[in-house]
This record gives sequence, C-alpha cells and structure tokens, in this order.
Amino acid sequence: MARVDVVVIGGGQAGFAAGYHLRRQKVDFVILDDQATPGGAWQHTWDSLHLFSPAAHSSLPGRPMPAQPGQTYPDARHVVAYLTDYDQRYDLPVRRGVRVRAVRGDGDRLRVETDSGDWRARAVISATGTWSRPFLPAVPGRDTFTGRQLHTVGYRRPADFAGQRVTVVGGGNSAAQIAADLLLDGVEVTWVTQHPPRFLADDVDGRALFAIATARRRALDEGRTDAGGVAPLGDIVAVPPVRAARDSGKLVARPMFTRLTATGIEWADGTRADADAVIWCTGFRPALAHLAPLALRGPQRHIPTDGTRAIGEPRLHLLGYGDWTGPASATLIGVGRPARDATAQITRLLREGVSHT
Repeated sequence: MARVDVVVIGGGQAGFAAGYHLRRQKVDFVILDDQATPGGAWQHTWDSLHLFSPAAHSSLPGRPMPAQPGQTYPDARHVVAYLTDYDQRYDLPVRRGVRVRAVRGDGDRLRVETDSGDWRARAVISATGTWSRPFLPAVPGRDTFTGRQLHTVGYRRPADFAGQRVTVVGGGNSAAQIAADLLLDGVEVTWVTQHPPRFLADDVDGRALFAIATARRRALDEGRTDAGGVAPLGDIVAVPPVRAARDSGKLVARPMFTRLTATGIEWADGTRADADAVIWCTGFRPALAHLAPLALRGPQRHIPTDGTRAIGEPRLHLLGYGDWTGPASATLIGVGRPARDATAQITRLLREGVSHT
C-alpha cells in the first residue's frame, strides 16, 4: 500500500488547480485519474462546444490560456490542448487509468481504494466533477418511447440526427446550445423547457458571470445582503450560435410535455409531436459515490462543507462541484481560488500534525 501526504481524486481542471498549489507548497501528493489522457470532461463534449469566456479569462492558476486563432471563445479541443500543456508544464504526478472505488477512514490517515492498489493519505481532495453522473428525470412514458434517448453527455454533432425529428429537453445552456447546433444545421427540433427560457443580455459572458459570483461570495462573507448572484440576470448565455438561432426565430421553446409516447411527446391538452430522438439536457449530480463509506451526507444527500472542507471529515476537501465548494468553482477561471484555499488548509494540517479519529 502506497503512502503519500495528499491524494487528489480526479485529473480534470479542478484536480490540476489543486495540483498546481500543492506543487507550490512542496507537498508530497498524487493525482489519480480514471481517464487515459489529460483533458477531463472536455474530451467528451459535443463538437461545437465553446467556452463562455475569451481565453484570457479562462485560465487555471499560473498559466494563461493562449488565444485560439480565429476564435473569440475557445472550443473544447483548445481546452484539452491547454490542459495537456498544463499537465506537462508543471509535471503533475498523475496516475492515469486509475478508478477510485472508495475512501475510508484508516486511523490517522484516509485509505483510498482503487482498482490498481490502495493509497494511505493524510488528506484527500475529491475533484471528480459531475460529468459522469448525468441526471434523467422520471417522466411518464420514458420506458415506452421507441426512439433514441440520450443525455447531454452522449450528444456529439448534428450529422448524427440528419433527417430526424429531435426533442431537446432543458432550459439551461447545454439545451440551448445543442438545440441551436441542430437547428442551424437544418435538423427539425422541438425545444421544451420547464419554465420560459431566460437569456442573459448579449454582452454578458463568462467574465461578467465570474465577477458577479465572486462579488456575491464576498458580500456573504462580509455579512451583507445576498443580491442573488447571477440568478436574477438569466439562465442562458447568448453565445453566438444561440444568438443566431434565437434571432432567426428558430430557437423557440415550448412548455414541458407531460409524457412520452411510443413515437414522441404529449402535452397536458393532448397535443402531440413526433420525435425520433430525445436529448435530455437535464443536468448532473456530483460524482461522490467513492465517498459513501465516510457517511458524510446530510438529510438532503448533500455533504456539508465549510468552504471546501467537509465538516464531518476535516481531512477531506471537495473541489470544483459548484458554488457550494467555492464561487464559480466548476469553471476554469473560478476553481483557482478555492483550490488555493483548500491546499492552504491542508498544508496547515500537515504541518501541525492534526489527526482526526
């Protein structure tokens, strides 16, 4: 069984940000990643996906993302190339193709059990993200629909749906972008949302969203009134393809249907629409099954944290899962600060020799 001061679980953007700060602190650590190559979830997105922000505002700590020639907003392939370069530049100690099965208490250490051997660590950073846990709602008739059903994670390109009728479900960025991608390629799309879609102003992108999220966190930390962050502004960033589809009159949402039929969808008033495929852009849940042995979940199935630190297990930090583990921490630019804070706390724990039994 290998021993190390810190195990980072997950080699995506959050794991790399943690690795950067651990390297600067001269901590003995390892990053365990179940992917064969660098890039995290960015390796598995649809072909046309672009960032919400320019490259200069999409960087991990210590290494500015270079601009992508001909693109204001870099695409996913550019992000993968950037993360690959980041890995090499900082010589991060990544063990690839390693799947973590469980994390358990083991005296003065935590035991990280994997499919290729176990590790004992004085602290663990879980940075597994959400991409591997797509959420599908329990909609009546879902098991009777005879067409193709897939989640956001399974969508790649419009050509896969040429000549088909596609229903896209969801009122967030992924749904709007995928619906626009299909529509602009001539695919027949029915876009359905639980609530009327709310587009942010056309000049609002990731730069503004990160600034607003950071200001909100600062206000909450200082005891000032919660202004609601980005929520009052809208839900969908009007990236160029979404804007083009919306302004052309093609990207128009209909209310959520009540059930699936064998051949399509049906609304409460009996109106039907045929569909050859349904794409569920219905979000994700944190991939935290490996932490189940620690029994940290609260009554809402949520692990209570103070910043990134798990309240029930001070040797464990959760990084990159969303605002509950740091403002905008699920974004490239947003994960740097909570990663720095997490590694600072871990470094203090290591130096003080604090144990938790």
